[in-house]
Amino acid sequence: MAKLLEIHSKNPQPRLVEEVIDELHRGTVIAYPTDSGYALGTTLGNKNGLERIRRIRNLSKQHHFTLMMRDLAHIGEYAKLDNTSFRLLKKILPGAYTFILQGARDVPNRLLHAKKKTIGLRVSNHGVVQALLDTLNEPMMSVSLIIKNCEFFDIDDVRGALEKHVDVIIDGGYCPPEPTTVIDLSSGGADIIRQGAGDTSLIV
Repeated sequence: MAKLLEIHSKNPQPRLVEEVIDELHRGTVIAYPTDSGYALGTTLGNKNGLERIRRIRNLSKQHHFTLMMRDLAHIGEYAKLDNTSFRLLKKILPGAYTFILQGARDVPNRLLHAKKKTIGLRVSNHGVVQALLDTLNEPMMSVSLIIKNCEFFDIDDVRGALEKHVDVIIDGGYCPPEPTTVIDLSSGGADIIRQGAGDTSLIV
């Protein structure tokens, strides 16, 4: 049965944030709120957690996982991008965007798209996400919580579907699903793959 922790979305309680980080370091999978709905997350090195998330979401090897990052300070360790792309990211992040980028040379293959060798990247402005990443001090491997025939607006929805499948569920209050805008920067341009909550007028 998953541990349920109620963490304030605007003023996350440090003690509870530390408890989540301790759980992540033990190799757990968490469900947590973001600025685009609930997501599933685990640490970068957790191969078992990655496979558990694949099973929960019924994902193929072709699905993009996302690096949920605190900021862009260490992006070069995980992705390749030119100055133009970096300026775009710096201009509009944090926010409800997912960027598709070519993975850096040392990124493990399990984190990359099997054929394209690309990876998704997000910088969320949600208070819980920022608090978790400030304490974890590295990106978190993440995917949106999408399950066929299920809708996730509040904690009861999440618990009903996941309490036997994840280790920690964070209750951050009402968190309706609003998909991110997905922008592919992996081929030199800025191709909008999905229009979502992020404002595309900022992409010029």
